[in-house]
Amino acid sequence: QVQLVESGGGLVQPGGSLRLSCAASGISFSNYVMGWFRQAPGEQRDLVATITGTGRINYADSVKGRFTISGDDAEKTVYLQMNSLKPEDTADYYCNVYNPSRKIHYWGQGTQVTVSS
Repeated sequence: QVQLVESGGGLVQPGGSLRLSCAASGISFSNYVMGWFRQAPGEQRDLVATITGTGRINYADSVKGRFTISGDDAEKTVYLQMNSLKPEDTADYYCNVYNPSRKIHYWGQGTQVTVSS
């Protein structure tokens, strides 16, 4: 059974930083694509960043140069380091794992990030 538990959200001022963590159980990183999505109120859920078991990384244009995704296979944890945060980064952030061979997505419960002065 796959379980994802996010942590690290909160309130931060513009220009500040936060690090989100996603602790995964029931999976092997090498078989999955790990990622972060976000959803602002009234908006669709959008991709933020993904990382594969081989370390291939993809970012949304809106976060390139500010956010960094990383994974620790031993700890079964995926991180999202968010720097130079902007008010438009305010959203609920969701951890996602995707098994390409089985075409199955799993989602965490979400963690709220608010960027405001």
